Amino acid sequence: MTHRSAVRHNHRPFYVTVESATVRDTRISYRALGLLTYCLDQADSWQVRSEQLAHGEGREGRDAVRKALHELAAHGYYRLERRRFLDGTTAMGAAVSRFPVEQWAQDYVTFGKKLDVPVIEQQDGSFRVRYPNGDLGPDGFTPDPAPTVPGDAPTTVPEREPQQEPQPEPKSEAKPKKKTRRTPPAAARAAAKKNQQARAREEPGEAAGAAKEKTPAQQVATWYYDHAKQHLGPYAGKQKSGWYFGLVKLSQQALDAEYTQKQVAKAFQRTGVHFPTAHQFQRALSDERNNKPMPAQYGGRPAPYSDAATWGADSAATLRATQDHDDGAVFGIVPA
Repeated sequence: MTHRSAVRHNHRPFYVTVESATVRDTRISYRALGLLTYCLDQADSWQVRSEQLAHGEGREGRDAVRKALHELAAHGYYRLERRRFLDGTTAMGAAVSRFPVEQWAQDYVTFGKKLDVPVIEQQDGSFRVRYPNGDLGPDGFTPDPAPTVPGDAPTTVPEREPQQEPQPEPKSEAKPKKKTRRTPPAAARAAAKKNQQARAREEPGEAAGAAKEKTPAQQVATWYYDHAKQHLGPYAGKQKSGWYFGLVKLSQQALDAEYTQKQVAKAFQRTGVHFPTAHQFQRALSDERNNKPMPAQYGGRPAPYSDAATWGADSAATLRATQDHDDGAVFGIVPA
């Protein structure tokens, strides 16, 4: 200690390196200087989030943190980078400097005083800034930067280079083949309708005849529409057209699920109503696929009761043995 009133430093092995010029930079506040020091002390994988920096005891709040980040960005200490890599992927990351970078301060003004700047990866692994006019310029990173003292003459910034066309990556011969995706039924129907309209413009006569042909879903809906009016009476709803188009929609959904036209038609008949709900229709479809007998009021007969069908063959035999040998106890189904 050379002076009796000198500052005594209490050091530990772990510390953050900050240039003296940065500490003495009077353009930034103590709040911004403290936030910069905190960011420099984090690992490379740490993500700068204003919400995270605002949490915890002794923090000043999100607005104060964002104001400090803009203050650091305006003087070339910090910025966000929207990075695009050679393989086409993108990522958002922060860039923090221990000394003021004049290029960063200029980019902050160029991009409307926003924190984020788009950068493009180059073949040598470096990044270049993509400006609004499409040009590529330096990103401000230098392999061996010279210290900058605030107030000195600004360092000469290299001129922006014209945009370079990215070189295509060499194609690998051993790339696995991509699995072909199955076209959704709705997309297939839309494509068929579009092709039909195109043929109508080219050959009006032929396309008009094809347009009159009904789709499988329309065929089922038309059949049940007539069947319901004949056996269930006239429809009492407000919009008969809505009833028919609702049947077409339910029919198409069932056909897309690989039910047959016959199963769909019988399922409508099972419901016993003019326009079944989706729940009623799905229940009828399940019963039709499982070959359950139709209720008597809809033209079918209920299945007769069977102990073997209800309890199983073994359980039915045990039940009969119990009935034969039990003292006066009778267990069974009383017919209705």
